[in-house]
Amino acid sequence: MKIRAVILAGGEGSRLGVLTAKRAKPAVPFAGKYRIIDFPLSNCVNSGIFDLMVLAQYRPQSLIEHVGSGAPWDLNRDFTGGVKILTPYKARNDSDWFAGTADAVQQNFSFIKRDFPDLVLILSGDHIYTMDFEPMISFHLDQRADLTMGTIHVPMSEAPRFGILGTDSKYRVTSFVEKPAAPPSNLANMGVYLFNREVLDKALWDDKRDLESSHDFGKNIIPKLLESEARIFAFPYTGYWMDVGTSQSYWQAHMDMLSPSPKLKLYNRSWIIHTRTEEYPPARIPANAHIYASQICNGCYIGADTRVESSVLSPGVVVRPGAVVRESIILTDTVIDSGAVVERAIIDKRSHIGENAHIGGGVAEADIRLALVGKNCTIPAGYVVEPEAQVGTDVIGSDIEGTVVRAGQYIQTLRQAYEV
Repeated sequence: MKIRAVILAGGEGSRLGVLTAKRAKPAVPFAGKYRIIDFPLSNCVNSGIFDLMVLAQYRPQSLIEHVGSGAPWDLNRDFTGGVKILTPYKARNDSDWFAGTADAVQQNFSFIKRDFPDLVLILSGDHIYTMDFEPMISFHLDQRADLTMGTIHVPMSEAPRFGILGTDSKYRVTSFVEKPAAPPSNLANMGVYLFNREVLDKALWDDKRDLESSHDFGKNIIPKLLESEARIFAFPYTGYWMDVGTSQSYWQAHMDMLSPSPKLKLYNRSWIIHTRTEEYPPARIPANAHIYASQICNGCYIGADTRVESSVLSPGVVVRPGAVVRESIILTDTVIDSGAVVERAIIDKRSHIGENAHIGGGVAEADIRLALVGKNCTIPAGYVVEPEAQVGTDVIGSDIEGTVVRAGQYIQTLRQAYEV
């Protein structure tokens, strides 16, 4: 039984704000040392699947550099699979930018079907979860399915964000509606699809000829297969799964990870999340620093009399004496100067927060309102970035009118590209 996995990694991720200004959503860092795409890649190799293709499109350079030859995942193979990154290309007749998830697969299907895999596993590259695909594959074969969909029960309040399924007592899918305003159930599509290759091939070509189609798996491919009475089954998944498509869900996934009993098992040595790592020295924490329920990565330097609470400090982060960081995600090589306060904020790589600056706030509030600071920013001493404000990439003090970035504002650099 030959299985090939295809990871959809071309999404822009505009709802992640400044985090995807210069990188694709699957390349966004997660939990200090990882990238989001590490999770589907690791799920595949931990499930014994070593033949993968990654479909990239939006700002792919960071993703390409991270995946590279695939060595951290034991995917640097020539004759037994390995990983290949495919991007849109312009052919004489019909290739162009991907118009949807199904179009991305269709445009590359001549490569995907090489060597005639029996099954094609299609995965979203922007979800946080740990899943063994072997039981799903066995279920698919036992049911003689044409398509098996990974499914999970979500809170009813969140169901309108997802494709929602109906099934019979044997898990055969009887109905499917994409992002319904009034969902009939809370059984959600995870974006994990296991297809028989021939079924997928025909479905993609039929969709390509449909001029009214938006070329999307949820909106078009699955409903059309249901209409044709294809054998579609729902495989139930009960572990941790998070679609980190918004800044709030991205932040919440980190807070879930820091909870006393996290459902996301990052420390399970039998299911390692592999990644490409940079070399940093061990973290240094003085005796009089106050650290609570946080993750401190290699290379971090924590000053005296600092407070770090319920936060993730990525590699190389410096928190100088007297600074406070609460319920925040601080990405690689960012510096937070003395007296600065960072609360409910996400700060991207290589930014500098000046002395006594105040980023975010509202830790005691039930309503989550985040402050976002982009990559390579400098927030001068004493400046304030309010909750629900965004500071774009490469912003410096002269780009900010006054000393306060108000809620709802999105500040971008006024400098030309050659000046940055």
